[in-house]
Formats: sequence, structure tokens, C-alpha cells
Amino acid sequence: MFIQASEFPFLAPLQRDWQRIRAELLALKASYFVQWPQYSIYTGRWTAFGLYKFGGKVDSHCALCPHTTQLIETVPGMVNAGFSSLAPNTHIAPHTGVTNKVLRYHLGLVTTENCAIRVGAQTRSWTPGSCFVFDDTTEHEAWNRGEDTRVILLLDFKRDADEKLVFPDGLWEGID
Repeated sequence: MFIQASEFPFLAPLQRDWQRIRAELLALKASYFVQWPQYSIYTGRWTAFGLYKFGGKVDSHCALCPHTTQLIETVPGMVNAGFSSLAPNTHIAPHTGVTNKVLRYHLGLVTTENCAIRVGAQTRSWTPGSCFVFDDTTEHEAWNRGEDTRVILLLDFKRDADEKLVFPDGLWEGID
């Protein structure tokens, strides 16, 4: 169910510069992160710091992460991007995304043991600088049973960069 990130050469600069992306992340105040708005699919504390939402730039956030912003803006068909944080004892229940026209990219930035994601029948964990891509319309869930918070760069991009997408109202609402 996972797709090799190497199939998308435009993602290589993100992985190559993961340490600079992480440095910008670590410079952010914890108070900048907001609770993920889809409360019904998780228990614990899942927060996010949005940079792009449905192709719209969150200017004040992007100004705090100029290098990360420069990199994500090179991704063709980039739709959503931001930092996703899972606190210890957080579980995102099995769910599916809203469209198969988008693929999801995860880049490990701050990782911990006993933290993983299952996509279909495959399970993976994050390590600093590791990345993978998946179709989030495949059932997936994530958990952090570790002692530390896990933070990734989460980025959605269109399978076909030129295709117009329509998303349900309220999706990613509050992530700005």
C-alpha cells in the first residue's frame, strides 16, 4: 500500500533537507499548533501547524518556516502541507481519505519508538529523515505508544497536477 517516494523525484529535495525543515519546526512555539479538527477519529492529542490548506497559503505560518515553504512550493500539485504532531498515548482510528486523486507524503522529523502507521495491511514507523507516500483512501490508522511526541511533515499532492479538485466543506477547517 505504500509507494516508494523515489517514484516522485520532486519530493527528493524535502528528504535531502529534512534537517533544515526540522530546525524550522523546532523553532516554532508549541502554542502555534492547533488541535486536529476531526475530533471523532482520534483519542489523545493530535495537533497540526498548517502551511498550505487546499492550495491556499497560510502566510503567517509560511513566514515562520521560509525554507520549508520554499521546498513545498516546488511540489507539483501540492494541495495541503503542514506539521502533524502526535503526543504520547494518541491513536488515530482506522479511517479513509476523501479522494483518490491525491497522494499523501510523510517525512519523519521528530520520531519516537512505539509509534507507527498502518496503511492497508502494511505497517511502518518513522525515523528522522525517512519518508513514504501512500493513497489515504486506503484504510489507515496511526498511533503513538511511545514516551515522546512524534512530528512529521505531512504533504498532500495531486496524482495529476493539472486536475481540479473539490473538497468537502470543513475539511482541514481550523488548521491555519
